[in-house]
Parts: sequence; structure tokens; C-alpha cells
Amino acid sequence: MNEEKKIAGIYTRVSTEDQAREGFSLPEQKERLEAFCKCRDYEIYDYYEDAGISAKTGNHRPEFDRMLEDIKAKKINTIVTLKLDRLTRSVYDWENIMNFLDQNNAYLDCANDEINTTTANGKLISRLLMSVSQNEIERTSERTKLGLVGAIKSGNIPSQTPFGYKRENKKLVPNPLTKDIVVRMYQLYFEGNSYQKIANIFNKENVGNKKWRDSTILNMIENPIYKGDFIHGKRTNHPTYYENVVEPLVSKAMWENCQVQKKKNSRNYMRNLTYIFLQKLKCPKCGRILGGRASYKKKADKYYYYYGCCECKNNIKEDKIEQSILHLLSDILEYDSVVNNFFLPMLKNKLNNPKEELTKELKAQEKKKDRIKEAYINEVFTIEEYKKESAIIDENIKNLERQLLEQNQVDDLNFTEEDILIKRDIDFINQIKLPNLYNQIEITWKDLSREEKAQIITNYIDDITLRLDVDGDYIVNDVNFRSTFYNDFKSLYDKGFIDWKFIKMDVDGIGYVRVSQYLPQKQVERHVMRLREYYDVHYYEGILDFETKMFDTQKREEDEIVRIFPLEPMDGKKTKINMGMLGVSKDSEIRVENEEDLFHTIPPEDIEYNEYILMECDNNEKVN
Repeated sequence: MNEEKKIAGIYTRVSTEDQAREGFSLPEQKERLEAFCKCRDYEIYDYYEDAGISAKTGNHRPEFDRMLEDIKAKKINTIVTLKLDRLTRSVYDWENIMNFLDQNNAYLDCANDEINTTTANGKLISRLLMSVSQNEIERTSERTKLGLVGAIKSGNIPSQTPFGYKRENKKLVPNPLTKDIVVRMYQLYFEGNSYQKIANIFNKENVGNKKWRDSTILNMIENPIYKGDFIHGKRTNHPTYYENVVEPLVSKAMWENCQVQKKKNSRNYMRNLTYIFLQKLKCPKCGRILGGRASYKKKADKYYYYYGCCECKNNIKEDKIEQSILHLLSDILEYDSVVNNFFLPMLKNKLNNPKEELTKELKAQEKKKDRIKEAYINEVFTIEEYKKESAIIDENIKNLERQLLEQNQVDDLNFTEEDILIKRDIDFINQIKLPNLYNQIEITWKDLSREEKAQIITNYIDDITLRLDVDGDYIVNDVNFRSTFYNDFKSLYDKGFIDWKFIKMDVDGIGYVRVSQYLPQKQVERHVMRLREYYDVHYYEGILDFETKMFDTQKREEDEIVRIFPLEPMDGKKTKINMGMLGVSKDSEIRVENEEDLFHTIPPEDIEYNEYILMECDNNEKVN
């Protein structure tokens, strides 16, 4: 074969990385290899060029494959290339290539590596060089991966910028123009709306000046980037999960709840009737979610609603479930109206304080508008394109100005977390003192429509477990709250700024008493004096014995208990603890001229008082 005329096929390849390196362009490779063939007296049959393709295993190289076919057809018998790594960087692939060459009486000659597979030494050197080349590519891959991990952890996400975010210095940050749309989308889905319904709502309102599809909503609901996490290589066999790499647009609890909601939404279909506890009640026998049914009584002209399990054949009245947790539902509704719909969103806004970010984005949009105008003047844009782009920017500016106005209004509100407890105490006293006016102004559970009740249940309750009592009736065993509600509530309760009702048993029978966590003495004094701006509130102190469950205090018989609370931290070790109690009688003094102010305002915080007056007043009022 050594006497045989060498018919060469010149193979050149360049990857995207090689294109920037001197001496590796396709024309330069071709020029050097032509000179090499002339020196070796090789006859050039054809040129095979793979541009912008890596030699990585698995990559399709059409020209390389065509060259192998020409070798099989005996059109060429020698591959001429610049370096061995132009063919491959894999030891495994190289062994396959050498076997192919041997089977077809063909050879390889490399201009730069001095590799010639016509000899045993040449094959040995090629194997050594290939091992070094593969080691280098693996080390480069490791360095690339380490750099990628560092970039991801710093917020530089290697993917298309998700809706709701923008890039600043390559990092993903919330986009003040669109982030609220994402928050609203999650809230709508959490409330039980389907992907298609959300898309229809957004398209009807022209949200974000774009066309919304149900698939878009689905992808966004499932994307963990919105809770601050990122999955790299999710379409591979070994995806990597990174937590807390960008600022989230929704809480992790909300994101997880929406994933749970997917299963519930898939079971929901269009119904003509509304079931208050749909997908919430669990069968006391098998644990399955109970289905709903209704029967219509023509004489009464109303529907009666029931829940049951098709396997266990049980039948549970809806109104019985509703009545058994009515006190709980009333508390949730009160929390929703007082805290969740007013105080809590504003507290969060005050903590986030996005004014600086909004102002920065507003200036960016105004500059963008100037650039669009300049482009139109310079005839880069047509009048139609200019009008379209200007309309989008004007809408963005309008939204930003609205958000800034809202933020300024929030900043002007000087309320504190303590105001939440003041508001709830005032509302409770209003029920005692002015029940008729309270029922006219405040919305109670019985005032809600079935749809509104179902929405409250969806927002706050995850599921309700039932059990059989001694009489064989189904009763509520446990109510499991949604984590989004429970976490916010617990945070405020632990700080002492919100109360909860507990069962009390005394000579008057079974009832409920409002209890809150420990507050420092100074805060208690300020709280009582603020309440006294509106009502003649009485303050008592006593000892709670955990062993006997007795609260030893003196109070006026005519006083209703507004709330009790510990006057010292509860560490779980003490058997007795000092407690404070607020009371008010139905006949006590009202200290405002306009009674409706009691429902729409709270007493100011800057009240002058002293501790002696607070305690002396109520000591004289105590009944011995």
C-alpha cells in the first residue's frame, strides 16, 4: 500500500469558539493543507468543510459523513487534516475511526501533529494525543460548568428572560412593569380559575399588550423561577436544581399551593350550582374527597346541598358542616376584611418600598420614548411603527405613574402593626355596643352569596376532615388551613398583634374568648388608652393557673370580655402566669360624636397618658 498513490480528502472543521482564534479559520486551514499535500505528493480529490460544528460526540457533521462514504467508495484513501482534534476529541470515537480506516485500507495524515496511521508508532502517538485532547476537553467542560454554576447562583440565568423579569447587568431582576401581572395570575389560579379562563381575562383586558394562551399560563404557573428557583438542564437525564437564585415574584408557599391546585382544578368542571365546600371535605372512612350533589324542593323553591362518597355511600348535609364551624368562618371573614384586604398588603408595600425601582424604570421608559421619536425623525421607523411603539411606551409610563401614586399614598399612611389589634378590638366592641349598626355596616358570613363563601373557603382552607360521633352523626374533626393564610396569621399572632378565639366554659355555659400573645407592658398601656378614646374600656389583671385552668381576677359582672393576653412571656415551664383582660359593658360610655366613625377609623397613636392613671382607675372599679 505504501507504493499506492495517495488520493487525499482534505477535511477542515471550525467550531464557533475556533472562529475567533488565529489560524483556525476554514480558508487558513485549507491553504496550509493544500501546501502539505503538495509537499507529500498527495492528489487532492475533494474538500470537506464542517463550519461552526464541534467535534463533541453525538454532533452531526454532514461533510465528515460524506468523506467516510467516499472512503468506502474508494474515491479517496487518505484523510488529510490540520490536527487530530479536527476529527474528534473522544478516545472512543477515535478507536472507531481507526478501525474504519483499517477496514477500508485508508489512512490519516495530520499536518501539525505529525501523525501518520500507516505505521504502528503513528497509531500509538495518535492514541496518546487523543487521550490528552479528551482530558483537556473534559477539564474545559468542568471549568465551564463551575463558571455556569457561579453565574446561576448570582442570578445570571442562562435562558430566555421570563415574563415579569428584566435583565440588569445580565442578572434577572423583577420588572416593575410586568411583575404584578404574574402575581395576579398566580392569585387567579390559586382561586380556582383555569388556564384558559385566566387567558380569556387577560386578553379581554389587553393585559401586557400581548396575546395570552392557556399554554402560556400553564408554563408560567409551573415555572419555579417565579418562586426564586431555577432548573438547569431540565430536558436532560441529570437536571440540576438551584434554590433562591433570583428575587421571587410569588412566595414559595403560593407557588406550591398552585401546584396542588392543579390537581383540584383538573377535577373541577363547569357546574350550574355552587358548592361551598367543593374539593375540601374528606370522607371519614376512606379519606377520599367528597363529591357534591343538590336536590331542589319546589315547595320551598330552594336547593339543599349534600356531600358524599360514592364508595362509602355516606350523605352529609352542607348546612350542618357550615353551622359547626360558623365561629371559625366568621373569624376568617373578619381576618380577610380587616387584615388581608387592608393592613397586610400595605404593610408589605411599606416593607418592599419599590419607589426607587419604579422611579428608575419610569426614567428608562421616558428615555426610550425619546429614542423612538428620534428613530422616526431619522426615518428608521414608519409612522405606523412609531405609533405602535409609542402607544406601548405610553401605557408603560401610565402604569408606572399609577404605581408611584399608590406608593406615595401608602407612605402617607402612618399605621403600625399595633393598629391591626386596635381595629379588631374596636370591631368586637362595636358588636357588643352597637349590634344593629354593626350588622348594617359590617359584612357577616350570612350576608355572603354562595359564590363569595366558596371563594373564602378556597382562599383560606386546604381541607376539612370529618368523623363519626357517638350518635353516628358526621361532625368536623379538623380544619387544615392554607399555608399562605396560616403563615401570615401566625406571624402577626406571634408578635401579639392579632387574636384568636378559644373555647371557654364557665357558669354561663360554653362560649368563646379572644386571646392574643404577649405584649410588653408599655404597649398594653398604650393600647388601653387608645381604646378609651372611643369607649369606656376596663382593664383588669389576674393570675391564670394552667393546672386548674382557672383565671383568678375581679371584673364587673356586667362587663363582656373583649380579650385576654399574657403580661409576661410564656415559656411553657410556668404553672401560673400574670394575665391582662379588657372588658366593656353594653351600657358603658361611647366617646365619639359620630357613631359611624367607630367603624371607619381607629384612635390616634400619639396619646399622652401615664401608667398610674391607667391602673388606679381600674383598681377603683374592681368588684370585691
